[in-house]
Amino acid sequence: MPTDTRTPAATTTSAGSARSSSGRPRRGRRRPNPLSALVLVLFLVFFVLPVVWLLLAATKTDDQLVHGNPLSFGSWQALADNWTALTSFQDNAIFLWLRNSAVYSFIALVITLCVAIPAGYALAMNQFRGRRTLLVATLVVMLMPNATLVVPLFLEVNAVHLIGSMWSIILPYSFYPFGVYLTYIYFSTSLPRDLVAAAELDGCSQFGVFRHIALPLATPVVALVGFFSFVANWTNYFLPYVLLPESDQFPVQVGLGNLLNAVPQFNPTVGTAAVQRPELALATLLAITPVLLVFLFSQRFLVAGMLAGATKE
Repeated sequence: MPTDTRTPAATTTSAGSARSSSGRPRRGRRRPNPLSALVLVLFLVFFVLPVVWLLLAATKTDDQLVHGNPLSFGSWQALADNWTALTSFQDNAIFLWLRNSAVYSFIALVITLCVAIPAGYALAMNQFRGRRTLLVATLVVMLMPNATLVVPLFLEVNAVHLIGSMWSIILPYSFYPFGVYLTYIYFSTSLPRDLVAAAELDGCSQFGVFRHIALPLATPVVALVGFFSFVANWTNYFLPYVLLPESDQFPVQVGLGNLLNAVPQFNPTVGTAAVQRPELALATLLAITPVLLVFLFSQRFLVAGMLAGATKE
């Protein structure tokens, strides 16, 4: 009779090679999903290519921008010429608009954090009459388009005679119900109730609990609310356009609209103060740079804030 000449060790080795260390049969390497790769390529084309085009457009002359390769680099001399032409438009108006945006956005950001964080904490940690009504009102206002609030805000600001002042922009910017709701969700899911109860048993007041316990643990949500509020303030166009009558009060978003009106291809009636399209692209890059810098410096806190409450130990 034929006998198996393999040794037990060889038999064990060959059997073990067919199984993983966990005792399960090994699987081959997963092949990439072509649909996922296609979706990633489409996202790349849709989001990245316009940004690359914008970066390269600032290095070209107007003729190169229209007739040249859209993804080719122009020249450093053209970039310098575009910078000189942009900064000379209305006596360095672009820097005045950037300064106005920074003042409006940062002052409103401070007020937003001072109001939204305590308000969200109070809604999350306290039970009082009217709490549910406040939550529903916060959600309703949060879901309303900003354009629908411009006319009521204009009437309110006009009633207190603030039209044309910087407070006509800062105070509406400071009203940020989305920040209140984010803070409410964070404290409801991430702040242990036992910790709060222990602090109250030790004689800590409500404000003391918020200041010494809740606020130090709320760094991620503070960064998250601050970033979203800053971006919303910086990119707001319609409200300043309606409430500010003078161009030297405009933020940079409204200033970009003025630059667009000064491009001959978009406004044939423009006079001598014409702006070329590469200069408009350079102004757009200047307008988005502060938001990009804020995002880069607060990225770690933003990720922590968005994942807060997603997992529980």
